[in-house]
Order: sequence, then structure tokens, then C-alpha cells
Amino acid sequence: MIEIKNISFSYPIDIKLKKQRPKVFDKFFLNFKENNIYGLLGKNGMGKSTLLYLINGLNDTQSGSIYIDGDMVTHRNPVTLSKIFLVPEEFDLPELSLKSYVKLNRAFYPDFSMEILENCLRDFELEDFGKLSGLSMGQKKKVYMSFALATNAKYLLMDEPTNGLDIPSKKQFRKVVAQNMTEDRTLIISTHQVHDLEQLLDHIVILGERQLLMDKPVADIMNEYVFEYRPSDQMDGVIYSEPNFQGNAVIAPRRAGDAETPVNIELLFNAVNNGKL
Repeated sequence: MIEIKNISFSYPIDIKLKKQRPKVFDKFFLNFKENNIYGLLGKNGMGKSTLLYLINGLNDTQSGSIYIDGDMVTHRNPVTLSKIFLVPEEFDLPELSLKSYVKLNRAFYPDFSMEILENCLRDFELEDFGKLSGLSMGQKKKVYMSFALATNAKYLLMDEPTNGLDIPSKKQFRKVVAQNMTEDRTLIISTHQVHDLEQLLDHIVILGERQLLMDKPVADIMNEYVFEYRPSDQMDGVIYSEPNFQGNAVIAPRRAGDAETPVNIELLFNAVNNGKL
């Protein structure tokens, strides 16, 4: 489990403005449990990417601690670090062949699977290419995410993984993730592209300004609310609504006998940020 306990964090003083930047996190608590795919959501600047970097130990908290299976990530224990893999939103790959890249990096991950890597690349239709540096950004993302899944790291962190992917590739991404989830693996996906991932996520975390706005399993959300479209004359009991071409997209309490509905994550996000949930 990833345990985030009472952390505070802010970036260094803004040299141009000569003042301390506002805290991104202040006495913040959150846990990520095994066997879940988390959607980490929030407006720009709420700390989604920062949180992933803190979990990975690339940034350090000013106070509080982050634990990976009971070990503080700042201890930089190689065994603990080998359980984590971060796919950042922006990155580059070296001027190496895939074979050389794998040879250079796989030793750090004791459960690395060449079979998973090859299967993922095949699903992404990327079985034959030259040096990694010659790939397009979308292709690099596919290779890097394939390598990430092949590490079999227990905690896989992805920052905006579908940015730069075309529509068929987004479907392929969902497929390779679903095929390679195991019972003890935790996947945390920071994203604004919620429609790309609605079918994958089973837990929603929404960050506000230095606070946690929601931390709830999708199953609980589906049990408590219905997400549907209603005409303007049938809005009784609605908690939150947005007009659209189909009438009104609404969130309402789920009553006895109501059928379960898929979660409209964009609508949920807007409701939470407007203080309706």
C-alpha cells in the first residue's frame, strides 16, 4: 500500500517575484491500496503530477512522509524503488535500439517480462522499428508504457498517458492495461482525458486546492448515484445537472429499484468541484 501521511510541499521561492510559492499540499493524507486502478483528477495546478513525483521519490516533502509497503520512499531503498515505475507526461528516449534499452534497464526490475513487452508492442502495432529516438511522440509513449507494464512493478504511475495518442491507440492502451493488471498491482493515472479511461477506473481521487475533495471507489459512486439524461420538466431530486443536446446530464440519488448506471466522470468531477457532492 502507498501511505501518504501528513505531507506538506511547496516548490522553491520564485526568484523573479522574490516570494515563496503557495503550498501544493498542506498536512495532506491519502492511501492507495492494491488491486485498484485509480483516476487521479483535479484542475490545473492542484498537484496531480507533483503527487506522482513525490510518491516516486523524485521530489521530497517539507514535512510528513510517504510509505511504500511500510518503507519511507525517501530512504531510496533499491528494493522499494524497484516496485515503482513512473511514466511522466513528457519524456524523451535515448538514441538506442529497443534491445539495448531493455538490456540497460531491465536488471533493476526483478520480475521484468520480455513476453509482456513483446505482447504490448504487438497490441500497439509496434513490432519493428529502429532507434527509439527516431519514433514519433505517440510511438515513444507506446514503447515506454509497454516497458512500464513489462517491469511488473507493483505500483505503476502514469501522468496523462493518453495525451498524444490517436483514437485507435487509446483503445489499444485500455486493452494492454486491462490485460496486464494483477491482483497485487496498483495503477495510478493522472489525467484530464477522463473519457479515454472511464471504462478502466475503479477508484476516483479528486484533488482540490491543498485538500482532498473525493476518494471513493467507483462501485460506491454507482451505488449512491445515477447518471442519466432528463428533460427540463423532470428534474426533481437532481443533485447536479448540465444542459446538453440530449436535455440535461444529471446526477441524482439512486433510489431502491433504480438500475445501476455507468459513472459520467466528467459530470462527477464538475459536481464535486462545484461543491454539490
